[in-house]
Amino acid sequence: MENAVKFESVSFGKRVKSMLKVDFRRMLKSKLFYILIACALVMPILMTVMMSMMDGSESVNQQTGEITIMEGPENTWQNIGTLPGEPLGGAEIFAMCNINMAFMGVAVFVCLFISDDFRSGYAKNLFTVRSRKGDYVISKTLAGFVCGALMLIAYFVGSVLGGAISGLSFDLGTLNAGNLVMCMLAKIFLMPVFVSIFTLISVSAKQKAWLSICGSLGGGMLLFMMVSMITPLGSTPLNVVLCLAGGALFALGLGAVSKIVLKKTSLV
Repeated sequence: MENAVKFESVSFGKRVKSMLKVDFRRMLKSKLFYILIACALVMPILMTVMMSMMDGSESVNQQTGEITIMEGPENTWQNIGTLPGEPLGGAEIFAMCNINMAFMGVAVFVCLFISDDFRSGYAKNLFTVRSRKGDYVISKTLAGFVCGALMLIAYFVGSVLGGAISGLSFDLGTLNAGNLVMCMLAKIFLMPVFVSIFTLISVSAKQKAWLSICGSLGGGMLLFMMVSMITPLGSTPLNVVLCLAGGALFALGLGAVSKIVLKKTSLV
């Protein structure tokens, strides 16, 4: 009696684990990943030091003679958020150029990471021989989440270093270290909302990296202004829970849509 050939079915957990190993190995070998982390670390240092050096300097409008006095940062935490009841020095810059830029920076990573799969033909080969489209979406979302979380942490470290170099105050006022920790946790848990949007746009654009980046930045800007309101410097456990729930819901919902897009469209 001949031995029957048995084909062992690979479980969902093993498939996702295999995809994650591949994607994280690629991510850790990618120059883009380290460039983004380095930018997130260096940017707040340079911005804080330069704004501190310009504090008090005057500029004169040659047509009207109006004198404008530059205002530098007054507190280290202005790169993270605004302290309750305190004005924001250099408001025009720190209102937009703060830690929340990491949410938009991760769009570049996700878009280029996914477009490279389709441009090289790796995605088509992957779906043909070994992986399912749902596993692919999960893996890319988790990789983007990790990159985004590390960018937020790097930006926080850079903000602290920039404040220390510039001799700024570390006083939290009426807040405490717990509020600061929950603020960072809320931002990290909110990251899947943006990553899932970028993943959906990227799998729709496929090898067109320029299109996915433009679409992701445009889509992300619709929610960008809400980040500071959802994750303020004085965050509480409620902010953390809401961001965690929102991140999970967006990841599941838009992940399902991304899976449908991959199934219904051509892979080239």
